[in-house]
Amino acid sequence: MLATGVAFADVLMRYGMYPNVPPLPFSPGYDVVGVIDKLGDGVDGFVRGETVAALTMVGGYSQHVCVPASELTRVPSGLDPAEAVSLILNYVTAQQLIHRIAQLQTGQTLLIHGAAGGVGTAALELGKLGGLKMFGTASRTKHGLVTTLGGIPIDYKSDDFVARVLQMTGGVGVDAVFDAVGGKNWWRSYKTLRTGGKNPGGKLIGYGISSAINQGKPSKLRGGASFALLGLLNFLPDGKSARWYSITTEKKRNPEWFREDLSYLLNLLRCGKIRPLVSERLPLREAPHAHDLLEHARVTGKIVLLCQE
Repeated sequence: MLATGVAFADVLMRYGMYPNVPPLPFSPGYDVVGVIDKLGDGVDGFVRGETVAALTMVGGYSQHVCVPASELTRVPSGLDPAEAVSLILNYVTAQQLIHRIAQLQTGQTLLIHGAAGGVGTAALELGKLGGLKMFGTASRTKHGLVTTLGGIPIDYKSDDFVARVLQMTGGVGVDAVFDAVGGKNWWRSYKTLRTGGKNPGGKLIGYGISSAINQGKPSKLRGGASFALLGLLNFLPDGKSARWYSITTEKKRNPEWFREDLSYLLNLLRCGKIRPLVSERLPLREAPHAHDLLEHARVTGKIVLLCQE
């Protein structure tokens, strides 16, 4: 193992609020980059010493991990492992949200919550490549970053993002919202969407529920209420839609998507067309500190644990 990413999903796992994980004790670690140390019997197509990437969901906080060969994607030589690992969860999520789920086209509009975070910065960078007009919520100290990456920043602490988005779109609303907050934020996000007429309306895509943890206190009730709300929104007769996105679910349904998207993104990184923002590179032993930073929103971009330091 060379590097593993730290995701908010890891925090939810620690609180017992993430589905389909093994019973304790287990190691978190959603995405990994490493060097093949040994091949299993009958495995071909790979050789020892190759650098590869995988979406493991658990087990990444380690120095060695056993991964099925079918789950591996080659990493082009010369890439920074910390930047490469940033693509596996965050950038693939952003790529699929933009192009496979929301199916946004050049010139369309997008609101990104947590725009300075791991998925948020990835969505801004990929959305800029795709010619999207983007709005991003972030604290005021991170507005410069949002602007640099191609978004129009909105201060989620002092601004009413619903009013701001509607004002900046001439009352029309946006074509899509990516929201990993959950709870009542999903309802407010829904109000920023373009209403449907002859064509379908805007799309709200929830992909996280950070609101289920408040000041270190988890609430499964808040999490359950968020999903109930997301389902109810689809019954409103306004042509808009709302849905949940999970990278692991989509990977099971469409395994070719993940392989295609990760290979495409690794090539963009190799060509210098994207540059993941790695905010912290910490040794594996500092995983608790990494969780503390992420849980209290003291992060811009991606936190990466370096597994051999």
